[in-house]
Amino acid sequence: MKLIKTLYFTKRLFILLGASAVVFVLSFFFPILNAPAAFLFLAVAAFLLLDVAMLFSGRRRIIASRSIPPRLSNGDENPTCVRLRNNYPYAVNITLTDELPIQLQERDFSRSSRLRSGKGKEVIYHIRPFERGLYQFGRINVFVKGLLGLAERRFIFSQEQEVPVYPSFLQMRRYEMLAFSSRVFDTGIRRLRRSGNTMEFEQIKEYVAGDDIRTINRNATARAAKLMVNQYQDERSRSVYCIIDKGRAMKMPFEKMTLLDYAINATLAISNIVLKKDDKAGLITFDHQIESMVTAERKGATLQKVMHNLYNLQTSFTEPDFPLLYTHISRKINQRSLMLLFTNFESLSSLRRQLPYLRKLALNHLLVVIFFENTELKALAEQKASDTGAIYVKTIAEKLNFEKKLIRKELEIFGIASVLTTPQELTLSTINKYMEVKARNML
Repeated sequence: MKLIKTLYFTKRLFILLGASAVVFVLSFFFPILNAPAAFLFLAVAAFLLLDVAMLFSGRRRIIASRSIPPRLSNGDENPTCVRLRNNYPYAVNITLTDELPIQLQERDFSRSSRLRSGKGKEVIYHIRPFERGLYQFGRINVFVKGLLGLAERRFIFSQEQEVPVYPSFLQMRRYEMLAFSSRVFDTGIRRLRRSGNTMEFEQIKEYVAGDDIRTINRNATARAAKLMVNQYQDERSRSVYCIIDKGRAMKMPFEKMTLLDYAINATLAISNIVLKKDDKAGLITFDHQIESMVTAERKGATLQKVMHNLYNLQTSFTEPDFPLLYTHISRKINQRSLMLLFTNFESLSSLRRQLPYLRKLALNHLLVVIFFENTELKALAEQKASDTGAIYVKTIAEKLNFEKKLIRKELEIFGIASVLTTPQELTLSTINKYMEVKARNML
């Protein structure tokens, strides 16, 4: 019974059997073919039995195991390795079929290879998840073709395991290296010259050559009868909050990932850079209610807190409550902070409904509204119109694209900084905006 479940016949066998059947049919018209037809059929049957006997001789003829990173990075290529070993006394052709998680929708995944006798081999492939959560890997199936190529034996290896998919930590590490690299201009990250220092008083000290004469303290100089200057320190630690709108507008998909996933990946990357730049990183997620908040801190566990809150974050089909967001921030955050708001406005009217609350928020904090350019509409607008219907579609696409620019202009009128970017360039645009704010001491 076990042999029947793991035994498969190849195309070569059916071709030979078909040829034997044709010779049998011809033998009805040409009796001289009776003997060759019988001989051919018996030869195929004998070779098949020999092939099966060789395939099923011995135990543990093929050994396979899978090696996966302990966690996968969402939206990135993650390497997976399957190690194979051939214990047959001859080289075999194998077909590897790995049972991948259902989220990947890979229903015909297979890799073919040839294994020499007594040798091992690593089959490396990459998987790219597009949503966060637990991914269940199943069994490894290895189909070994017999030496004569008439039959196959299936080896099944129980390699079931669950692997969590986290926000893109690979992208986080990549942008961390780029942000501190001397070749940032090659990557699109802009390095800006600092325009000045924040003047946070530290102490009064005696003037020495090289001190800025603008910092001379006249009262202290008169009392001490010698030049005294105020000493200031550069205020390096600023609070940076990433605010993620998880309302229905963030459910929109681009290249198999939602806008929310792009915002999550960008949040993780910018939070890491904020901490590396000696600032405080925080997080707020909301829709019709405040779902989570990580107070801006500069501790070792801050990034883990941010990642933990981002891991299970999902979009809802409700409208975001901006009045609630403003009230919550007013109560919980007293220090002026940089607020990076990831949201999406598809029309000018949708912005104007929320504009009063954004303006109030911008009074106490430096607010940067980050919203998305619709790349599919842009592609439609750039297409050549060949008929009346295409002209109509092109005109509507151009109108909607222009409305995005009007949204950005409307925000600028009320002194609210904004970033209009494609989903693919979201992380880079956010990092550039943060570095601009930091270099120009806009807080």
